[in-house]
Amino acid sequence: MTDKDLRKYSRIVTDGVEQAPSRAMLRAAGFSDADFAKPQIGIASTWSMVTPCNMHIDKLAEAVNKSADAAGGKGVIYNVITVSDGISMGTEGMKYSLVSREVIADSVETVSGCMGHDGIVAIGGCDKNMPGLVMGLARLNRPSIFIYGGTIQPGPGRTDVVSVFEAVGGHAAGKVSDIELKQIEDTAIPGPGSCGGMYTANTMASAIEALGMSLPNSSAQDAISQAKLGDCERAGAAVANLIAKDIKPSDIMTRPAFENAIKVVIALGGSTNAVLHLLAMAHTIGVELALADFSRIGQSAPVLADLRPSGNHLMSELIAIGGIQPLMKRMLDAGMLDGSCLTVTGKTLAENLAEVDDYPAGQPIIRELNNPIKQDSHLVILHGNLAPEGAVAKLTGKEGARFSGRARVYDSEEAGLQGILAGEVVKGDVVVIRYEGPRGAPGMREMLSPTSAIMGRGLGADIALITDGRFSGGSHGFVVGHITPEAINGGLIAIVEDGDPISIDSGSRAVNLDLDEAEIAERMAKWRKPAPRYTRGVLAKYAATVSSASEGAVTDG
Repeated sequence: MTDKDLRKYSRIVTDGVEQAPSRAMLRAAGFSDADFAKPQIGIASTWSMVTPCNMHIDKLAEAVNKSADAAGGKGVIYNVITVSDGISMGTEGMKYSLVSREVIADSVETVSGCMGHDGIVAIGGCDKNMPGLVMGLARLNRPSIFIYGGTIQPGPGRTDVVSVFEAVGGHAAGKVSDIELKQIEDTAIPGPGSCGGMYTANTMASAIEALGMSLPNSSAQDAISQAKLGDCERAGAAVANLIAKDIKPSDIMTRPAFENAIKVVIALGGSTNAVLHLLAMAHTIGVELALADFSRIGQSAPVLADLRPSGNHLMSELIAIGGIQPLMKRMLDAGMLDGSCLTVTGKTLAENLAEVDDYPAGQPIIRELNNPIKQDSHLVILHGNLAPEGAVAKLTGKEGARFSGRARVYDSEEAGLQGILAGEVVKGDVVVIRYEGPRGAPGMREMLSPTSAIMGRGLGADIALITDGRFSGGSHGFVVGHITPEAINGGLIAIVEDGDPISIDSGSRAVNLDLDEAEIAERMAKWRKPAPRYTRGVLAKYAATVSSASEGAVTDG
């Protein structure tokens, strides 16, 4: 290839007499004469000190920058915003979390699109910035790689962030003392990295690797480790190879690749947020993917990993036995994955996995294919009169197959949490938290605080919770989210009253308000849409443009 072929986008910014002002400004930013002949590699860093998930990513970005330069490119680091779900959880601020995914995608598209980057390496470390970065890469469709920032180490006694949330519920129930709560708070999160179970961050990192958009094992490395630095040091040569071969996200993020990602997420017992984010990522790259595909694929995709929150083990323990590569090799050998899918190595998935060793004998984390934790998917897509457009539950089998109870209704997460902590919610209740959907909240908050409070109070086996919001990857129990249509759009969840009978059946894939049609019609006739909670700013813009959760809650049409 010629020099100009490698600089398909940057040459428009840097070549010719008329671009002398552009070159002058780039010289001030560190470019030399020789750099103008090199492909520019944008390095999208989500470094910030707002969260431990991302506080180390500046060092990773520097390592990528050096590797890009060493591979014959010119690295250009820029920052992309991030927010913290864990810190804002249960507060009004959490409404910005899912919104940030769209802002991050907009930022990558805006910066690298404006500056003419020929290739992009994006580094993310927390729930929403990972799919947001991949969506930005998909929009530009230039040679690109995603790097995961890595997982955190556990606290003493194998504690993590969910331990703290559940301790709050335990404290309310009188099971956890003030001193014990303070000890867990002080020690559960010891340093940099993403939350340590198979919560949303590790789920999405694994999904993106299975999709082919990150280098092998990027999803299964500790945040502070030589392995993670090595991941960054390999990225420069890898993206240079993608530029030389003109391999773009659209060549990698294909329909079969998304099906691979869904199967791996199911095998790992991953977060319900994977449904929302994979739908959004597929939409962005132009691949047809729908809730029905999760149901179809899930019928024959087993749960194999004994990982938190529903299981026992942490991501750091999975890393110690080899990460997700041996799992994918087993699945490939069994015909469960499409090995022909192209990846960011420039090789197929099958080629990447060819030399991968199996897990050590006797390890307790990943089950054999013939001895699954669950024969089919834990990600259960429900319908019924409460969710004619779909809802998403995470049911591992431990919760039982059916729950029927009387509604205990709250119009916000805060009200629901206070009701749970105050003892209003009792055995046999179906907690209903509504007006928390993408448009109604706006922002579709995660219900980790209420679900953790239920667990902490010892009611996890006796209560169900349904919401038009969503759940953290750390949530577990008999919980159903993403109910669509959401309450603000006139979904049936809007007219549920305290004491109404509600049934949830994972066998028939149904969630229903068990009232006669005449009563439902009378209530719907009386219902009036509430005024929007925000009329200006980013939340108002999001509410005006966001699609249904059943379509990925995207804002780009």
